Amino acid sequence: MVTASNVTRGQVILYQEAPCLVMETMHRTPGNLRGFVQMTLRNLKTGRSLSVRFASTDKLEVVPLRRRKYEFSYRDGTTYHFIDPETFDTVELPESMVTHAKDYLSENQPVDLVFMEETVVALELPPSVALRVTEAPEWVRGDSATNVMKPATVETGLVVQVPLFIKEGERIRVSTEDGRYLGRA
Repeated sequence: MVTASNVTRGQVILYQEAPCLVMETMHRTPGNLRGFVQMTLRNLKTGRSLSVRFASTDKLEVVPLRRRKYEFSYRDGTTYHFIDPETFDTVELPESMVTHAKDYLSENQPVDLVFMEETVVALELPPSVALRVTEAPEWVRGDSATNVMKPATVETGLVVQVPLFIKEGERIRVSTEDGRYLGRA
């Protein structure tokens, strides 16, 4: 048991007898009222998200989690397949679990799978990934005003704003948080 103010993003807590993943947590102290912790939780049984307010001193039960390194192998319809590079065990995840990550998954892309007991509850991407540019329009000489960007499509279908000098076939580094271009890979 930990206090609500010590719970961090990514932990799983028991809320109303159901395991819930903490998506976001903010400590608030309004005016002359007591401080509280506002959390956004995702129920791991139903998949629904909810916003809950706890007193800073409320005791919450944290469910132990296990993180393991996996690599994205391939997509088969609406199922995503991941492989453990050490034991070669495979894990299949439905598209509903990888919706936020599918634009950043390329073959052999390392990811962390978060397990609660023997069930995968979350997929975590690294802060940035290297992706190959599949489509980038040519730029015309004279289009070189400061910080001019052009749209480029990467191998996963994601469209990223890149500098004019990026060409088709190059590998670029993309932020997995907001899809920003970070540089060449």
